[in-house]
Amino acid sequence: MKVAVIQFPGSNCDMDVVEAVRGPLGEEAELVDYRETTLDGFDAIVLPGGFSYGDALRCGAIARFSPIIAAMKEHAEMGTPILGICNGFQILLEAGLLEGALIRNEGLAFRCETVPVRVERTHPIFADVPASTVLQLPIAHGEGNYQCDEETFGRLQANGQILFTYAGDNPNGSIANIAGITNERGNVCGMMPHPERAVEEILGGTDGLSLFNSLLHNWREQHVGA
Repeated sequence: MKVAVIQFPGSNCDMDVVEAVRGPLGEEAELVDYRETTLDGFDAIVLPGGFSYGDALRCGAIARFSPIIAAMKEHAEMGTPILGICNGFQILLEAGLLEGALIRNEGLAFRCETVPVRVERTHPIFADVPASTVLQLPIAHGEGNYQCDEETFGRLQANGQILFTYAGDNPNGSIANIAGITNERGNVCGMMPHPERAVEEILGGTDGLSLFNSLLHNWREQHVGA
């Protein structure tokens, strides 16, 4: 599997994702500049965390106009797995690939800690991680408060698009404790927690590795056999 890690001005978790894919996962990962216009040859796309364009205007609001976004939308239509982590989640929302919005945390405090995150459903991309599994994952954000209108929330529930929720105290005020969602098709996923920061024991735990391993296993089943 070859993974594209999109690098925006202000990305700071890009190499974390690259090292998670190349190291514990043992797969190919390549940084792709935000000015590129194609993502041909890649099997999965990750938008990493950070502060794209210094979070000017709103988190992800300027990054959505980057040339690479058009190519990413084409791959979303083709069914390519796309994962947005933290600022990457914010960019996916601004680009219209996911529904809803991320606003300032309740209490206006930046939260940086490890929190319990529940997997709400067995998802095709993360099929090896059963529903109700609780993962210990780091968060680091000031605008992780997921909100949407009643119609959108009802649709997310009906379609099983709420993928991750905070299992302990809600760190940011998100509606229904939401920590991550998918698009209706299920190939685009956004999440505030950082699985790439939990792939080795030296980092404090390996719960995030289960998500990356599942992504790889799912891809192999579809393309090269288990």
